[in-house]
Amino acid sequence: MTAPVTPDLPPGAGSRPPPRKAVTLGPLIAATYFIVSGGPFGLEDLIAATGYPRAIAILVVTPIIWSLPVAMAVGELAAAYPDDGGYYVWVRRALGPFWGVQEAWLSLAASFFDLAIYPALFTRYLAQLWPPAAIPAVSIVIGIGLIAAATALNMRGARAATDASVLLGVVLLTPFVALTLAAWIGPVHDPVRGAAVPNGPLFAGLSVAMWNYMGWDNASTIAGEVDKPGRVYPLAMFVTVALVTVTYLVPVLAVAHTGILPSAWTDGTWALAGSLIGGSKLGVAIAVAGMVSSGGMLMALVLSYSRLPLVLAKDGYLPHWLAKTSARTGAPWVALIVCGVVYSACLGLGFKRLVQLDVIIYGGSLALEFVALVVLRIKEPDVARPYRVPGGLVGAVLIGVVPMALLVFSLTGVASGASDEGGAWVPVLVVAVVLVGCALYGVHVLRLRASRVSTKA
Repeated sequence: MTAPVTPDLPPGAGSRPPPRKAVTLGPLIAATYFIVSGGPFGLEDLIAATGYPRAIAILVVTPIIWSLPVAMAVGELAAAYPDDGGYYVWVRRALGPFWGVQEAWLSLAASFFDLAIYPALFTRYLAQLWPPAAIPAVSIVIGIGLIAAATALNMRGARAATDASVLLGVVLLTPFVALTLAAWIGPVHDPVRGAAVPNGPLFAGLSVAMWNYMGWDNASTIAGEVDKPGRVYPLAMFVTVALVTVTYLVPVLAVAHTGILPSAWTDGTWALAGSLIGGSKLGVAIAVAGMVSSGGMLMALVLSYSRLPLVLAKDGYLPHWLAKTSARTGAPWVALIVCGVVYSACLGLGFKRLVQLDVIIYGGSLALEFVALVVLRIKEPDVARPYRVPGGLVGAVLIGVVPMALLVFSLTGVASGASDEGGAWVPVLVVAVVLVGCALYGVHVLRLRASRVSTKA
């Protein structure tokens, strides 16, 4: 039998010193939780569009057919190829540098829209306590400050950010434990008697549910900073899938039990439900938890996405100065600052448009990861894989089929509502993102050719 081999690092990766192994299982679970979820905030649109029965069905089915396959693929690939850059490394090894660049660029472009959402969610819940936060200009200023704070924390390194996620997770979930207990013990409330109960099609709100359940691969970009990744990554993925699902379902079931109609759900409804069910103090606590959720997700996602410009710069596709890291913490401080500026520039866009763009562009990068899983099984069968997707090569192929089918199904909902909130611009922006990715690779190739010509001359 051929002995398992350790994978080679991609170009650029081998030239940097290995970072200190600092992130352990608990902090990685907490960071992944915030990368993917951050609690039940953001489910309001799903409940309002589909009603409780359909929303609950979507929340049960989505992690099984969308999250679990991704978590399984990430568990295998991150354990076998534990290097900073994560999915960029996988796709590059499997499909070559062009597709590796497209993978990294699609993920980075999705982050521009994704990370603009969380400051907006933060100000929505802050407005429950301080109404001036709802003023657009004030909201943008607060959002810029929040992005700056998340960037500053990540300057201290991956361990500081993941450790902070543990504390933020406790602060976030405690009020929902109180809400759940109060909902089952207290009386039934119905603030909007006689309102129509929504019963929209399944794809109504599906993109919101997928957005709330996506991002499992983002934790792979700090693989080079994780202790014992072969054991830790698969376990962290599966534990977090269960944790996210439970923290979505339990509060929704509890509020549904109280009789609050889904048509009453708007921005900030979790805080309103807390006040109705458990009193004003619980409402305030949930509003604070909403702010913690948004801040925690922003912090964790800044951590994961900042490694993409780093590895792209190391490999020559972005300016080399983006690869500068802190001598003390190893954090890519230049990439952090540049990403923070871009995220701030995207503040103020509509929630639905941002979610649609995020899901579509992320879906493209996810498709490449599923292809990479299969191709690497064929190209590099002797690489040590501490965890394998079960079912052999057939299993590796099949786990990508259902998530991609779900993505296509959700896009029918986007197409049918193209006129809503500027949705007609979504395809235009997606095409623009794809063209920029191709240009990044093309400019790099031309630069290499010009360099060779000048060297020969």
